[in-house]
Amino acid sequence: MPQKMWEADSQTKIKSNLYAFEKFLANKFNYKPQKNFKKLLNWTIKNPKRFWSSMWEFSNIKGIKNDKFYFPKEIIKSKFLIKSKLNYAENLLLKNDNSKAVTFISENGFREEKSWKELNNNTIKLINFFKENKIKEKDRIAAYTANQIETVESFLATSSIGAIWSSCSPDFGTQGVIERFSQIKPKLLIITDRYYYNGKEINVLSRLPAILREIKSIKNVIIITYPGKKSLKQKKIRGIKIFYYNKLKNAKKKIFSFKKFDFDKELAILYSSGTTGKPKCICHRAGGVLLQHLKEHKLHCDVKQGDNVFYFTTCGWMMWNWLITFLASKASIVLFDGFPLYKRNDLLFKIAEKEKISLFGISAKYIDQLKKLKVNIKNKYKLRDLKIICSTGSPLSSDGFDYVYKNIKKNVHLASIAGGTDLISCFVLGNIYSPVYKGQIQNNGLGMNTDVFSDTGKSLKNKKGELVCKSPFPSMPKLFWNDKNNEKYKSAYFKKFENVWHHGDFAERKSNGGYIIYGRSDATLNPGGARLGTAEIYSVVDKFKEVKESIVIGQKWDNDVRIVLFLLLSKPNSLSDKLINKLKNNIRSQASPRHVPSKIIEVSDIPRTKNNKIVELAVKNAVEGNKIKNIQALSNPNALKQYKNIKELRV
Repeated sequence: MPQKMWEADSQTKIKSNLYAFEKFLANKFNYKPQKNFKKLLNWTIKNPKRFWSSMWEFSNIKGIKNDKFYFPKEIIKSKFLIKSKLNYAENLLLKNDNSKAVTFISENGFREEKSWKELNNNTIKLINFFKENKIKEKDRIAAYTANQIETVESFLATSSIGAIWSSCSPDFGTQGVIERFSQIKPKLLIITDRYYYNGKEINVLSRLPAILREIKSIKNVIIITYPGKKSLKQKKIRGIKIFYYNKLKNAKKKIFSFKKFDFDKELAILYSSGTTGKPKCICHRAGGVLLQHLKEHKLHCDVKQGDNVFYFTTCGWMMWNWLITFLASKASIVLFDGFPLYKRNDLLFKIAEKEKISLFGISAKYIDQLKKLKVNIKNKYKLRDLKIICSTGSPLSSDGFDYVYKNIKKNVHLASIAGGTDLISCFVLGNIYSPVYKGQIQNNGLGMNTDVFSDTGKSLKNKKGELVCKSPFPSMPKLFWNDKNNEKYKSAYFKKFENVWHHGDFAERKSNGGYIIYGRSDATLNPGGARLGTAEIYSVVDKFKEVKESIVIGQKWDNDVRIVLFLLLSKPNSLSDKLINKLKNNIRSQASPRHVPSKIIEVSDIPRTKNNKIVELAVKNAVEGNKIKNIQALSNPNALKQYKNIKELRV
């Protein structure tokens, strides 16, 4: 029996949003509230139309609801709340008073906050600027920005007018940004002039000319000044209109009314990891994202009006989108930009205490770092307002659960959550009714028919297998950009199991309904929870004349994943410290610091298939001592021998 770490008391359960929702269902459908999550989950899966329609009403979504659904045999063609109308941004800006809406805090301690009224006013000024510069519905707006308030305002203004948002954080190198944004042909680029990481200032504006040379669709650029700093100036660029965000905010506010768009209106384009080539452009729908996030925030995280919500994320990760939608619950959000351990190991908890954070979101890797540093938070901070700690990015180890309850806070709901960019939400997460068991994610998301399958498509319990979803859900991607006949879309999720979403996580479902996720089941790299693609590393390494060929994997190591790069060098080159440092520096600057390998090792051969494709998964399995599948498909299977029992990979 797994160890129970925490359970909410009966009063907390009765006062929860989850219980209020059960009572809402009781009035509407004669549902009997029982404070039993398993029974509620089963009801939502069996009654998807009633559930998702009720979620709209319970959340008081502003719009026009039409209770029409289409659930054909082919999941990808499913439709929710057909011909319903709403405006995503309007539902995030329902409050318009002088209370706090958004707070920004930099690693160096600079802090600023905006009220709901200021957030509304600034968003409307930006909307008017977009309209004056002929930004229309379905035009793409790309943001290469830090996690600051202006980025939130830009996102809200973009979705307000029906344009499509797409963002990358400034720790992505120039090439990574070009690879992503060039595919969607944005009309406008919003760029932060600089950012800071562990005390170092990084100039982002210097990358602008290279980006504009490669992405010809960009005709307008808005430069955002990093908070608390004076603007860096940009020289004129021929054929490009350059605006400074600070000046746009001085414009007069004009009257604006939110247009209501279709429930399936395109909201934002996020990017896959780029494992097999250029990152795939995943286009999400506004209504589905709003509905799914409201469900997760209200029913799973028990967030209420006036709560202060924090998540450590950049705006290049889906958790940023998840964080912003907390505004729809009339909660205040706290943005942090920089290094989470800058000058002090407890920096984020200092912020949590001062800002009276109720939901504190971090990565499993961050918890692991605190554990190694032996940081005892509860001896220093009371964290009286903290109700829930969310952990994501990579699986939270059993030791991580122990650390939270022994060293952070004893009476807190620890919710390990898992989903992804693909659904911009969660398949499995926490709930206030069920106990928290050591090492386990509590349960499915409501309405999410999640399961674990064997390779033959058989449902498994207490055995490791593939994480799947057997029914449609509203935050499925609308489409992949530039994807004829949904070929990439179908291949990404519906290739392995017929008409069942295959997510690519290696997982186990326990008898109590909890989940353990063991990491990615494919070759995607996942160090520190950041989902990274091998192709982005290859694009840098391939430029080195010393390197004939390379292969990169993620090795399970120390409750995380570390990146290992294997090199086949051109003769007469050998692997020197100078070459290793040069490789790491180039990967850091052209991809991102997260892409830098922990180990770089020289090999004499790289295994490949008969049609000449390198096989990352086979190398990963050889390194980790696992059984190698489909070895008969390799043209040079003997090459795998040198990847077994490598001394450098034991330390």
